[in-house]
Amino acid sequence: MADSTFRETFGFLDKIGVFDVVLPFLLIFTIVFAILEKTKVFGTETLDGKTYTKKNLNALASFAIAFFAVASGRVVQAITQISANAVVLLFAAVFFLMLVGSFHQQADEKGFYLQGIWKTLFILVMFVGLFGIFLNAVQLSDGRTWLQWIFDWLSQFSTNVSVATIVLIAVVVGAMYFITGSDKPPAAKS
Repeated sequence: MADSTFRETFGFLDKIGVFDVVLPFLLIFTIVFAILEKTKVFGTETLDGKTYTKKNLNALASFAIAFFAVASGRVVQAITQISANAVVLLFAAVFFLMLVGSFHQQADEKGFYLQGIWKTLFILVMFVGLFGIFLNAVQLSDGRTWLQWIFDWLSQFSTNVSVATIVLIAVVVGAMYFITGSDKPPAAKS
């Protein structure tokens, strides 16, 4: 397959450091600035009866933090990997919701949205996925990621009978709680 002009353009942008320096800098600056504006860490000032955040301090702190982060190659590598994998997780979530929504009957103009336990379960799965992405992006000094280290540590217990017994008891107790803990009758009002 021959390279297109657009592919060569992205190759050029990669060579001059847009993906390794500029985009991570802008991402970190934007996120830190938004957090500082929202939390008002540096305080506020009042002019003509209106309260404003100290944008100059927020921008300067965000600028410095973004520069420090971009100066570290390991941080940029982790941010790049986390961002790329988070986009894949986002696409998986959108496709899942599209598939579930295609089987859902739309009763009003609100459309489809997850409710109750399904919403909680979906948020939990997304959190675990994002946490796993983070653990897989940060490397130890020996080159392994935190996620690899955790799996290596857990694998030492895979043939241990006492650990298997504890896991089995936890699963049985969890299943018993799930089966017997639901559909309790409401308390009588006096």
